[in-house]
Amino acid sequence: MVTVTLLGTAQDGGRPQPGCQLDCCRGLNPDDYRHPVSLGILDQDGNGHIIEATRSLADQLNLWKHPPIHSVALTHAHFGHVDGLGLFGKETLNAKGLALYLSSSMQALVEATPQWNLMVNDGVFVPQPIVSGHHVRLGEGCLLEAVQVPHRAELSDMHAFIIRGPNRSLLFLPDHDRWSTTLAFHESASIRAWLNSMKVDIALIDGTFWSADELSGRNQGEVPHPPVSETIQRLGQRRADDPEIHFIHLNHTNPLHEEESTQYHEVTSLGWGVAQQGMTFTL
Repeated sequence: MVTVTLLGTAQDGGRPQPGCQLDCCRGLNPDDYRHPVSLGILDQDGNGHIIEATRSLADQLNLWKHPPIHSVALTHAHFGHVDGLGLFGKETLNAKGLALYLSSSMQALVEATPQWNLMVNDGVFVPQPIVSGHHVRLGEGCLLEAVQVPHRAELSDMHAFIIRGPNRSLLFLPDHDRWSTTLAFHESASIRAWLNSMKVDIALIDGTFWSADELSGRNQGEVPHPPVSETIQRLGQRRADDPEIHFIHLNHTNPLHEEESTQYHEVTSLGWGVAQQGMTFTL
């Protein structure tokens, strides 16, 4: 069987977020800490594949029981999704020959970044360009399919990933700008229609903010992510033929971190989920 383990549920800064003096980050127990979002995939041969390379890699590998890693895939270049790339190098894991799945624009950034390019030249990574709408075979019974979505592209474009196993498929969509642009980009009339067109059974989707009220001193144009409150308004009550949806990439300010919050209850009462670090899906 193919299994997918959620190795982190937080936005790039993690929880607690560095420098945060708000109540949401103060006095947390270690059990309340959350790693930046990442996925671990175990194929039917027992080989491991990681989506995103975060600075919490050591803790995430321990959480995942550390299977042998054969590949790394990157959605985009924003800091929390790539700041652990160096940990695969000779100073730490000393990996060799890892397939590195990434878009052509992300590959150009790797080649233009001296440390990362040195790792390619030293054979740590073997870049494998991906194209939206196409898939690659990660291992026995496991395909990885790229899906381009609009997101701030200062350094690279953004691709969500679908992991297709023998029986089910899972969408990993940690970031995108807004539903109106994503749905227009894919010529879909609604979130449901888009998910149905991709034939996914489980969707882990961008839940960065509950609402724009969390963007103290900034406007949503600076940090575009569709608020969870808008997403559940668009979706309404879960229907029998809907995929599972779990919200990931939660900012440290997001009240969905607290299971006792009214916002958490609002999401779950509609039949949707808030992702939990370490949860595993069988595909």
